[in-house]
Amino acid sequence: MDFALTDQQQAIRNAVAKICADFDDAYWLRKDREGGFPHDFHKALADAGWLGICVPEQYGGSGLGITEAAIMMRAISESGAGMSGASAVHINVFGLNPVVVFGTEEQRRRMLPPMVEGREKACFAVTEPNTGLNTTQLKTRAVRKGDRYVVNGQKVWISTAQVAHKILLLARTTPLEDVKSPTHGLSLFYTDLDRHKVEIHEIEKMGRKIVDSNELFFADYEIPVEDRIGEEGSGFQYILEGMNPERILIAAEAVGLGKLALARAADYAKSRIVFNRPIGQNQGIQHPLAKNWVELEAAWLMVMSAAWQYDNGMPCGAAANAAKYLAGEAGFSACEQAVMTHGGFGYAKEYHVERYLREVLIPRIAPVSPQLALSFIAEKVLGLAKSY
Repeated sequence: MDFALTDQQQAIRNAVAKICADFDDAYWLRKDREGGFPHDFHKALADAGWLGICVPEQYGGSGLGITEAAIMMRAISESGAGMSGASAVHINVFGLNPVVVFGTEEQRRRMLPPMVEGREKACFAVTEPNTGLNTTQLKTRAVRKGDRYVVNGQKVWISTAQVAHKILLLARTTPLEDVKSPTHGLSLFYTDLDRHKVEIHEIEKMGRKIVDSNELFFADYEIPVEDRIGEEGSGFQYILEGMNPERILIAAEAVGLGKLALARAADYAKSRIVFNRPIGQNQGIQHPLAKNWVELEAAWLMVMSAAWQYDNGMPCGAAANAAKYLAGEAGFSACEQAVMTHGGFGYAKEYHVERYLREVLIPRIAPVSPQLALSFIAEKVLGLAKSY
């Protein structure tokens, strides 16, 4: 059992960190204040070939695993970019996995290279205002009319829709009352996002200002049949292909952000002198930071275990949810403690840790809450009755 990174994995971490070093604290502080998608950051990663890390080589990607992707996403977050940088490229890593696995050869060759090369950006539209994570109850309808589907409905919390060229959309093609199982009758599409025909409203939010979140309204929006991924009615099964990788990657990002916050807190504790001694000499400062390190290390081991299971074709739902839970909690605790270690200065933007605390709430809440992760493990691992 080898817990060390391979030479290739260490090279990935170093290469990504080198790119991120060109985008310093001042860059992310400015973007946090002003907003606006980090196109230059996205382009730098695309030009170096990192956006397609999990895409097969024949479609322009690197053909690597979720393990390598997790290492990359932690490196991005830990560099100082936090969730602002990680979210700017997050969907590129896992979002089009249904196309890789279930798309036709024509679709793969048409859809994957533009994303890998950074020429096209995508957004992922599943969540709806009145269904949340109860995906089988989606109300957005796609009705086939000849060689087109006509879509009507609403989506919410759709990241990057302000800058995306494409949309990966899950919609109901068979009414819920006409299917034997609520998981049936949902179809997946990857198609153009035409802002002249889709009404998009940005949601003003607490943090991660540079990566927009939106509410989308579809009114008779037409999608060509050739943009449907796989069979009609099987879309729910297709998006499951991306759910576990998403949990693993956002867990890696949470660990990276927690490690970043911990490093800033430790540095400050060494240099801040109060009562003629560094505050880091006090156990009241030392012990919480040491506990953060322990928790983050444990979470990272769970992330690596879940990624290894996925890459080896093993059922990894429990591990992915455990990783997401542990990393979300450990990352939040580390960011909170970083603010507290800085005292009043922790509330000042110039020290950056207040941004980390705002951003770390994202991997704590999304893509599933801590409570739903625990509910999954209670039901699927412990055999307890379903609670929701």
